[in-house]
Amino acid sequence: MKRKRTDFIVIHCSATRGVQDIGAADIRRWHKAQGWNDIGYAFVIRRNGKVELGRPQGDVGSHVKGYNHNSVGVCMAGGLDDKTWKPVDNFTAAQWKALATLVAKLVKDYPRAKVWGHRDFPAVAKACPCFNAKTWARKNGFPI
Repeated sequence: MKRKRTDFIVIHCSATRGVQDIGAADIRRWHKAQGWNDIGYAFVIRRNGKVELGRPQGDVGSHVKGYNHNSVGVCMAGGLDDKTWKPVDNFTAAQWKALATLVAKLVKDYPRAKVWGHRDFPAVAKACPCFNAKTWARKNGFPI
């Protein structure tokens, strides 16, 4: 189903350890195993900074309960400490560069959209994306 509007660009993490090299195919497999029809995100940023396509960018995703109809999801691989498995900002320089480039493109595609992290939405009790996305967006000149 196509989204009718896009009010949010939502940044997520995969909640995987930094040593895990996962991508869109892995997450798609996990989400389908949970009974979803596809991966929840439109984009996945691997540890090396490669941006992989998830579900079609203009489709309704499955990544923020109550906000899928008006948001596009971007997932960064990582977010958990390798030893403790606790939430941590362990993203690579390549991922940060790719995220900035991708979000700049998405802001052009959806000029009214705000850039938020998953945890910024009401009733989300997760650390995802394991950093303050609004602070990052503000620092990079993106709308919040």
